[in-house]
Amino acid sequence: MKRNGLGVSAGIGIGTTLVIEEIVFDVSKKAVDEESLADEVNRLHTSIDGLKAYLEKKVAKLGHEQGEILQSHLDLLADPALVPEIEKIITQEKTVSEYAVHQVFEQFIQLFLMSGDELLELRATDLKDLRQNLLRVLGGKELIDVSDAKPGTVLVAQELSTSVAASINPESVVGIVTNVGGKTAHMAIIARSLALPAVVNVGVQDITDGMAVILDGTTGEVLFSPSEEECAEFTKRQRDFQDELKRLEVYRGQASVTKDGKEVELLANIGLELDIGPALAADGEGVGLFRTEFLYMDRSSAPSEDEQFALYQKAAQAFAPGPVIIRTLDVGGDKEIAYLGIGKEENPFLGYRAIRYCLEHQELFKIQLRGILRASAYGKVKIMLPMITTVAEFKEGLALVSEAKAELKEQDIPFDEQIEVGMMIETPAAAMMADVFAKYADFFSIGTNDLTQYTLSVDRGNEKVAGLYSTYDPAVLRMIHRVGEAAAGAGIMWGVCGEAAADPLLTKFFIACGVNELSMAGSSILRIRQQVLETNQFTCAERLAKELKLLETCAEAKTFLESL
Repeated sequence: MKRNGLGVSAGIGIGTTLVIEEIVFDVSKKAVDEESLADEVNRLHTSIDGLKAYLEKKVAKLGHEQGEILQSHLDLLADPALVPEIEKIITQEKTVSEYAVHQVFEQFIQLFLMSGDELLELRATDLKDLRQNLLRVLGGKELIDVSDAKPGTVLVAQELSTSVAASINPESVVGIVTNVGGKTAHMAIIARSLALPAVVNVGVQDITDGMAVILDGTTGEVLFSPSEEECAEFTKRQRDFQDELKRLEVYRGQASVTKDGKEVELLANIGLELDIGPALAADGEGVGLFRTEFLYMDRSSAPSEDEQFALYQKAAQAFAPGPVIIRTLDVGGDKEIAYLGIGKEENPFLGYRAIRYCLEHQELFKIQLRGILRASAYGKVKIMLPMITTVAEFKEGLALVSEAKAELKEQDIPFDEQIEVGMMIETPAAAMMADVFAKYADFFSIGTNDLTQYTLSVDRGNEKVAGLYSTYDPAVLRMIHRVGEAAAGAGIMWGVCGEAAADPLLTKFFIACGVNELSMAGSSILRIRQQVLETNQFTCAERLAKELKLLETCAEAKTFLESL
């Protein structure tokens, strides 16, 4: 049985299935008499303490990346808005803990799921996981632990919880297949950190324990009960994949310089503290995109200046002397964070978001800016403003950076007074005005995902038009080329931090446009470094000057890119 899904962690896994089944708990509302309410609240706290003890034990035992993820579950349990709200339902509605736990968690889960944003939808997975584990403890059930799985195990689940994924022993588990998940889910992050192939969006309802299975975490193919021919084919693929990884190791530690001397920094995209280790292990030369919105999620109030400073400082020190480009808060109506008060919008991608929100909430914004500025005393930190569409917006952002600097000076708090402030180029407006923006910005970073979406007026999440979404479209390539010319004319650095940065087919095009840095998932760095080392910028630039204006279709553009 061959099924296709989404590969979220590269590699070939060959083994037998171990199906992780979730228990459906009774969370119906049951009455508790007045005299027993105190006992019910105590039962809740005893269960929470038991779950905390289990998680703390796991955190202490596990490696850094896995332990940090489970620590986030402990942080959720410590959220001052969570447990008191559960207690409130128990006492006010005179009901059982199971019902109260389900109701409170469901409020947060549904809030994230209704956001329409993939990242927030995937964050709901952690809340579901935590709720399920708390219900298990309340019901006297053992928590799932796959640390003693047999060698050659492929875990199969409707949705593999973070806590189960964190108990994986990579010497026994050879792959993961789930029906639900995504590239930014904690399960996927764990899989990549352990170099385990993983595929999501695969129907697994009819799969049972002990079935032979093969999965390809690059192509998204999954074969249950494969034939001998299929086993032979994928065994060869597995050997080829391992050979390719070994071959790419020759590029580890090498300078990313073209044949004719053009330097291109290869940086990593990160969003959480637990991303720092894997990015360094992948030979990232710095951070080209630090997504700070994760700091604001899964909590009832905004992170403090000290909390933000601590995280930014860790990244700055870890990657020094390499750059750490921190994107300021990028949220909107698609990322429903209740305490920010943004609200639901008809068209959130064209609405009240990112820099537009921050300029309206200046104190919140300056708390973040001060945190970033303080971290700049510990490494090469840069500030990047998202979703800029007008020069006035960027100037106002610069003014607030100046105000934050003045406030720190008054307190004699050190920071890099020469810190660079740049901007995302993710709208056609910004691309068309790049030559003007270059007078004020210290650098550009192109967000190819949004630039492609906005340039082509394509909602990439809409299946009916998703086929029109392509960064290879000549209109998008012209936009990128225009930005490169504007940056070169002003003598400022520019880079790419969207998914296209990791596309080997576009590397030579970016270099031909004069790119200074490419930022991507760590797993792509060595492959892109190979492309850089094999490129002659002058030759590619010559061809680009002659042929870019002749391209009319995506097909023609792809042929051109392949010929580079």
